[in-house]
Amino acid sequence: MRVWLRGAKSSATLRSSTPPKTYLVTTPPTLPVHPQRPSRLRSFCIFVVALMYAFVAEAIAHRAANGLSSGDWVPLIDRLMMLFLLLVGFSALGMAFSRQREPRKAMGLVSRPGLLHEFGTGSAVGWGLLLLTIVPSVFIGGLGMTLWNGSHQWFLLILDLLVLAMAALCEELIFRGYPFQRLMDAAGTTLGSVLISICFVVVHYQPEMPHAAVFALFLLSLILCIAYLRTRALWLPWGLHFAWNAAMGPLFGLPLSGYSGFANGFSPVVQSSPSGPEWLTGADYGPEGSVIAVLVLCFGLWLIMRVTREYAGRYGYPEIIPGGIPVDIDAAARRQHEVAMGPSEPAAPKLVQIGDLPPAAAPPERPQPQMPPRDK
Repeated sequence: MRVWLRGAKSSATLRSSTPPKTYLVTTPPTLPVHPQRPSRLRSFCIFVVALMYAFVAEAIAHRAANGLSSGDWVPLIDRLMMLFLLLVGFSALGMAFSRQREPRKAMGLVSRPGLLHEFGTGSAVGWGLLLLTIVPSVFIGGLGMTLWNGSHQWFLLILDLLVLAMAALCEELIFRGYPFQRLMDAAGTTLGSVLISICFVVVHYQPEMPHAAVFALFLLSLILCIAYLRTRALWLPWGLHFAWNAAMGPLFGLPLSGYSGFANGFSPVVQSSPSGPEWLTGADYGPEGSVIAVLVLCFGLWLIMRVTREYAGRYGYPEIIPGGIPVDIDAAARRQHEVAMGPSEPAAPKLVQIGDLPPAAAPPERPQPQMPPRDK
């Protein structure tokens, strides 16, 4: 930037008495370097690495659980080991490849006021959606239930609820945590949600599963993605996922994602046998394989948008990072003026020393008027 300082008189008058024109060349300020957004290809490669690590962690956790425990404790130890490996591995990937200073917070486990309320809200939504899925089969076809009462059965019920809670959190870390975030960097929010939902379906896929189950699992994953994107945390989707599974298994005693052993293993107190057509009950796959589940989960897309309106206004927007440098216009103009014309400090006031003054002259005396003599 060049600044041309001109005087107040005309150039003809100043040819012989003023110095030549002065130009000031200033160096533009150096802006702070911000980390650039990673490329799409690099983000997709990190997503693939994170997803592969999740499968390796599951195999390691399964082997470790069988070696460290036995009996009823194996599923819980398995899920706890899986959760530990995911937290450590995703934190390491976040610090190494994404330069995350707080990887646990970045992957969605944010410590903030109201997280229990978010978990409870998600649990209420998941329980309500599962209830809407089961009610039509109860009134149309019927639902036979068998209750098992015993101290060991209630102990197994508590143990199974813990297993389902840890399993839901592990799946949320995989499909809504660090891998999902890197996939969004590579493909965008909408396409990333669709692709991760396809991965969710593939992981739960079974050859004999009904066609309706494919759509139901896809819609359920989309609902969980929306819950994360609207809250920027995993508490609400974790609560929704856990309540959906817990209501299906321990509460109603129905098959969970097609595993017949899940109905017996995760429902030690209640076991149910629905009757009716396959499109209504889902048959051996469970309620997720019914057409009713697809319709209910379509309604769930609207419901989760409605429920998370307040959270979206508070947390749903990306963090604004300020850029550039602070600029003081007056200070910059003053510095340029001082460089061109010299310091323009005001001249110091002249001090006047006041010495001893001569004594003031006495005022002149007034003549006294003479009084005439009095006659005797």
